[in-house]
Formats: sequence, structure tokens, C-alpha cells
Amino acid sequence: MFCQLTFIVIFALDMGREKIFHFKQFSVLNDKTAMKVGTDGVLLGAWCSVKGARRVLDVGTGSGLIALMVAQRNNDAIIHGIDIDGNAIDEARYNFEASPWNARLSAEIADFNDFKGENYDLIVSNPPFFNNGVLPPDAGRNLARHTTSLTIEALLTRSRNLIAPNGMIAIITPADVELAVRRCMVSLGLGLLRFTRVVPVAGAPTKRLLWEMVVGDATTETSTLTIAGSDRAYSDEYKELTSGFYLH
Repeated sequence: MFCQLTFIVIFALDMGREKIFHFKQFSVLNDKTAMKVGTDGVLLGAWCSVKGARRVLDVGTGSGLIALMVAQRNNDAIIHGIDIDGNAIDEARYNFEASPWNARLSAEIADFNDFKGENYDLIVSNPPFFNNGVLPPDAGRNLARHTTSLTIEALLTRSRNLIAPNGMIAIITPADVELAVRRCMVSLGLGLLRFTRVVPVAGAPTKRLLWEMVVGDATTETSTLTIAGSDRAYSDEYKELTSGFYLH
């Protein structure tokens, strides 16, 4: 089971152990949020396409990290973050207000299964993804990391119904759910525009998948991103992807 695997430090790094994590243009308070700032969120926030996106929805926003990254990358985007965790929304609102883009950022407590909205140019999510593993003891982490509250199928179905005709859905998942995601896409009539396999260290198996979907058929651009070389130092491609955000 995915949650029982031991990751190398560079990939499983819990950057959120600090109460405040500082990026180049903003800081993220993540003291009470169930899911802390981590590599998955940074990857998705830096990788997803934001050009031309005016209305953006961040599902499971947590501390607001991805929403803040989108705001930094797109000066015209209005980003709304939702989460079922009240502590997360409190901290997201704080982080949004303290950022240079506070006028374009908002957050609310909401269950995506029942969320009302439509015509988003981009729906982005670092979703709950432990379908089976042992539940962590903390209730907040249960909600944030497990599909007891939002399944991949529900996430994609709801997103399919809420995006604009030319909108996109961008998510990050574990590698072991690839087949399930692809089957769900076919059933929903979603096409795969971009697809990146994320390797934690050179020579290791793929651990994460980055997906960018659209309604209808699409020609897929496929790539592989290796986070670190065999010497455990960040790869040039990872440093280039995240260069606008990390201080070091």
C-alpha cells in the first residue's frame, strides 16, 4: 500500500514542519492545516498550465499553496480555494490576505461533492489519494489524505461538470492509480493534454503522475521529470521548474 512505502527524503520531504514556509514572493503559514506544504503541491503548482485562465478553482486548497502559486504565475487569474477542513480554510485566508495577490484570492469551507460553481478555466487539485491504506490517526489528515470524502471518480466527474468548454483539469496522483484514472477519463469523455511521470531520484520507479485534462479528444504531450540525481541533489529540470518559488 502506498502509505506504507518508505520514500527517500528528497521526495517525501515534509516541508511543512515549519509553521511558516517562505517562498520567493510569498509565505505560507501551515500550523493547523492537516496537510502541510510538501513536494506534491509545489510540483503541481509549478507544472499546471495557467496561461489564459481567468477563473481558477483549487479543490482541497489546504494552506492555499497551489492557489498562491497560480496567482504568482498568472496576473489575471481569480482563484478560489475550497476545503472541508475549517483549520485549513482559516490558514488559507490568512495566507491569501498576507500575499501580494490578496484581491484575487478567496477561500471557503466547502465539500466538492456538493459545491456549486461553473465555467472555471482551470480546476486544480492535489487530491486525497489513499484508497486503501491504514488511516492516519489524526482526523484532519483522514479528511485530507483519504478518499473517504472525495474519490478520484467524484473529483473528475464534478470537475468535468464545472469547467468551461475550453477549460482544463490539473491533478497529481500516485503512480499506482494510473489505470483507474485513465478508465475514469474515458467514461467521462476527458482527453489527456499533458502527462508527466515524476521520478523521485534517478533510477527509481515513478512515484507520482501529473495530469492535465480537457473535455474531448486531445493529443498527449508525455514527459518524465526526475527530481534528483543519483547524488541526491536536485536535478536541473526540477530546479528550473521550481525556480520561481524556492528561496534556495
